[in-house]
Amino acid sequence: MQSIIAPESAGMNFSISENQQMIITMVRDFAEKHIRPHVMEWDEAQTFPVETFKKLGELGLMGVLVPEEYGGSGLSYFEYVSIITEISKVCGSIGLSLAAHNSLCTGHILAFANEEQKLRWLPKLATAEWIGAWGLTEANTGSDAMGMNTTAVLDGDHYVVNGSKNWITHGKSGNIAVVMVRTGEKGDSKGISALVIEKGTPGFTHGKKENKLGMRASETTELIFDNCRVPKENLLGKEGEGFKQAMYILDGGRISIAALSLGMAKGALQAAVSYSKERYQFGQPISSFQGISFKIADMATEVEAAELLIMQAADLKNRGKNVTRESAMAKYFASEVCVRTATEAVQIFGGYGYTKDFPVEKFYRDSKLCTIGEGTSEIQKIVIAREILK
Repeated sequence: MQSIIAPESAGMNFSISENQQMIITMVRDFAEKHIRPHVMEWDEAQTFPVETFKKLGELGLMGVLVPEEYGGSGLSYFEYVSIITEISKVCGSIGLSLAAHNSLCTGHILAFANEEQKLRWLPKLATAEWIGAWGLTEANTGSDAMGMNTTAVLDGDHYVVNGSKNWITHGKSGNIAVVMVRTGEKGDSKGISALVIEKGTPGFTHGKKENKLGMRASETTELIFDNCRVPKENLLGKEGEGFKQAMYILDGGRISIAALSLGMAKGALQAAVSYSKERYQFGQPISSFQGISFKIADMATEVEAAELLIMQAADLKNRGKNVTRESAMAKYFASEVCVRTATEAVQIFGGYGYTKDFPVEKFYRDSKLCTIGEGTSEIQKIVIAREILK
């Protein structure tokens, strides 16, 4: 039986290289200058700041894992995790959109496209000339992806796509989407294929934009397909491979959602520590009270543990190892830690934490998405248990 402790992870190197530190500093400076001043304005108005993502593209942050020959930065998962974490310390919405663009849409094309397809789409995605979307979920099929109703029927040189997708990040503003469609029988994992559909294709539109609790600056809409004719050369891999491809992409995507969770947890923790030192009650800072200091000790310990799980998964991913179990553990634990940390941060701020004048209120609202998106905490437990017990 496979060891419950991953033996492959024994060789991790925890030191940060000079290049990695330069990237972290660059991203931190960008977030302070171009994101922090607008966080609440974007959140209140539900603005998806496309121009900010164009600037991120200029820095190479929209094609972090894409090799340089396709216009990307050609970096590893360690840099990728650091980038998402730093952005998410300031704004979870921007971190979420950055993760969805890099891991899902761009990542799917990078992993499964042929050379001609890569040359056609990756340079536009890596530079943020195009924003990417990825469509798996439907109104009636969330965790049960094999029950999807969106169909693609081959007609000559085109697939005719009909149906809709829900909860799609960048569904309105995106220029291109990787969409899972049913090309076979419902419930058959080999009956699903992946198609790349470009904006402007007749019959491809977006539906309503969701009015969300949190992550409000990250756009979420429906995708609608009405006799949408997609050239058959837009098929990724072979027909029937879409479900297997999607599961592989979600393994990597879960590392990025874990990094998103980590960033927000770190942001909430930093805010709580600073406030606890500045807020005086009974003639002393509230950080001197055990009730508060023990909360901070618990928060900090859980954040550190989440980071270690994420780095383990990133290390395995870098080395081309299977990360199904480790990415599920990282995503499950980090997302739950994010919620707990944000909740305790609000508690430490007291009444002020309940107002929009302080950052922890937004971390509190944004954090909940991490336990739902890219596989709920319950789904992660199923994955982890299955991997250990098989």
